[in-house]
Amino acid sequence: MNDRTRGRAGGGCMTDQADGRPFLKVEGVSKSFGGVRALSEIELEVNRGEIRAIIGPNGAGKTTLINLISRVYPPDRGRITFAGRDITRVPTHRIASVGIGRTFQNVALFRGMTVLDNLMLGRHPLMRPGIFSSGIYWGLAQKKEVEHRARVEWIIDFLEITHIRKTLVAALPLGLQKRVELGRALAGEPTLLLLDEPMAGMNVEEKEDMVRFIFDINEELDKTIVLIEHDMGVVMDISQRVSALDFGVKIAEGTPDEVRANPAVIEAYLGTAAQQASR
Repeated sequence: MNDRTRGRAGGGCMTDQADGRPFLKVEGVSKSFGGVRALSEIELEVNRGEIRAIIGPNGAGKTTLINLISRVYPPDRGRITFAGRDITRVPTHRIASVGIGRTFQNVALFRGMTVLDNLMLGRHPLMRPGIFSSGIYWGLAQKKEVEHRARVEWIIDFLEITHIRKTLVAALPLGLQKRVELGRALAGEPTLLLLDEPMAGMNVEEKEDMVRFIFDINEELDKTIVLIEHDMGVVMDISQRVSALDFGVKIAEGTPDEVRANPAVIEAYLGTAAQQASR
């Protein structure tokens, strides 16, 4: 990737309030599906302005954790606070208004709509002219529509997808679809971005582009980012801190170098010598 990451890893990040509370805090969160325990007593603190990676083998509970933070479903136990607010029971349809945006492991765009229209849908939580202003003072609603459109056009330019702005999403390769989904998440103007495997299925060039955009979003747009990623090269280069899960339990946390050298992480990914010999 590039050398800009090395000066960032482990660097001091700003917390959300003057009293030092973390921007995002997950406290003792557990989740089961039937008889399967997906997460068990997870603790996580993310500071404002940080890029935090969550790693672990398949089935470790990474996406479940992201789904709990974004309120796709509630935790069985535990508490989640964001920007000083308890969001544990915030309705799913309100989470974008709180300031949390996300992408999905499997691209969740409207394939029959254009790139521009998909990004405009991302502005929906911010479109609140009200019935009175829309019906009587229609000029205000029209002005707001122009403002939303201008912001979306800015995001399209920022992500370098101007050439496909009127293209149907279904006609795009996966790498560009993931960039569009990132743009739709940005359109809601979140302060926290949750990225679920943003580089899965990409080639090397596409990954390098996505890494660049993630850095720019973090540094230029001042977004805090929590991402799930399997490419360890990307994780080690892009993250300031890393949290590792295995079988629903957090097994390690620290700087990329600390986590990479952690015996529990090595075993989770590679297995013990006896396990490898039996394969």
